[in-house]
Amino acid sequence: MAENNNAVQDLNEILRVRREKLENLYNEGKNPFNKTVYDFDTYAADIKENFEKYEGKTVSLAGRIMSRRIMGKASFFNVQDSTCGIQFYVRRDDIGVDEYMAFKKFDIGDIVGVRGYVFKTQTGEISIHTEHIELLSKSLLPLPEKFHGLRDNDLRYRQRYVDLIVNPEVRDVFIKRSQILREIRSYLDSKGFLEVDTPILVPIEIGAAARPFKTHHNTLNMDMYLRIETELYLKRLIVGGMHRVYEVGRIFRNEGMDTKHNPEFTTIELYQAFTDYHGMMDLVEELYKLLAQKVCGSLKIEYQGNIIDMGNWERLTMVEAVKKYSGCDYYSWKTDADAVACAKEHNVEVPENATKGTVLAEFFDAFVEEKLIQPTFIYDYPVENSPLAKRKPNDHAFTERFEYFINATEFGNAFSELNDPIDQRERFERQVAARKAADPSCNAEVDYDFVTALEYGMPPTGGLGFGVDRLVMLLTNSASIRDVLLFPTMKPLD
Repeated sequence: MAENNNAVQDLNEILRVRREKLENLYNEGKNPFNKTVYDFDTYAADIKENFEKYEGKTVSLAGRIMSRRIMGKASFFNVQDSTCGIQFYVRRDDIGVDEYMAFKKFDIGDIVGVRGYVFKTQTGEISIHTEHIELLSKSLLPLPEKFHGLRDNDLRYRQRYVDLIVNPEVRDVFIKRSQILREIRSYLDSKGFLEVDTPILVPIEIGAAARPFKTHHNTLNMDMYLRIETELYLKRLIVGGMHRVYEVGRIFRNEGMDTKHNPEFTTIELYQAFTDYHGMMDLVEELYKLLAQKVCGSLKIEYQGNIIDMGNWERLTMVEAVKKYSGCDYYSWKTDADAVACAKEHNVEVPENATKGTVLAEFFDAFVEEKLIQPTFIYDYPVENSPLAKRKPNDHAFTERFEYFINATEFGNAFSELNDPIDQRERFERQVAARKAADPSCNAEVDYDFVTALEYGMPPTGGLGFGVDRLVMLLTNSASIRDVLLFPTMKPLD
């Protein structure tokens, strides 16, 4: 308790001193927040990467003071710009007594503009010999202590601005996130896909299992919902003749939170006419190989202690996967009762009235998913858990659907899209009825306008959706979705 009290007292003293310095600047007619423009011409990283080019040349940089060593008539300080940090050397005799005295009153965290020439110290550190320094913005709060930094994850996520200042590796994650999105867009654009935007506010709560966030539009006097997917609008565009479309979309689901789930997240959904789920498998494999090579420099990447070979993808039907990892053969179950009995023998919990397809999916969850460390497509899902996928023409118990798994985690979902409006209407109506039976208070409705769109005719189409955040986690070796969202959803402290 004494340590906490001392820490509070120390912080209060720092705050008092910094505000006193600010007041003194005001009294001297020097408002540190009046600066509007500073013409810098160089980034720290450029100097460090191309020292021979810059040696002896005068450069101008702007950034935040991260550390300093005051040594009488000369000092060293480190400034961090948007690329990295670099050391500055400053002498009173070079910049003048008044400017040097003003510099000595600067604090760690202050934002400055500095001009000087590039050199190396006797220890070989690339540095800049200061010829002029000016205060561009005053920091009134201290940065976390240098050697311990900001390590409390909860505080890091709440104060991402501080996290980015003191933990440069965090910034690298979000630079890579931006690169990943650029590469995805470039790849899809090169394949003839058109990026589009569809509504975020939608007029009905569809029957899918995900719970939406609800709001109200005052002018129209109607309830509206934040979208839980982009699928149905994108497929309307396929109907309209836009045969290759994709959207980088923010999605909202009023559900639980853990290391893989946040209430708002980013997906990419894409639809391509005149192909099927096998075409989508080929696209995923090609895209993920490209991303691994471009972002990580290798097809073999490390994720949470496992080496993932993005150059080697396995393809298994769900039936094959369950047989491989549990020893149970779906085709040996002659009836639903046989499947339920087999589940009991293997301690897999299923309802007494479960179908063979339901049992197969439960076997997959119990025996297979945790084994899928290397990239694996699991395809041909039971019709029971695939309401939007097209049935296989030669076996109506299964659909043309796949999910792909890496490090025992599902990364994406794809279908040969259902384009039969009569079948789609019936599935929607069953889906809505099931939602209302489970929760009579829900407002789920059938999207009959989408059914109408299908009645105009939708070509055979392959569709794919995958989470951007999980992909960024994979390619940056991040353990939690909060590590790849700049501002994750947090419970208020009060």
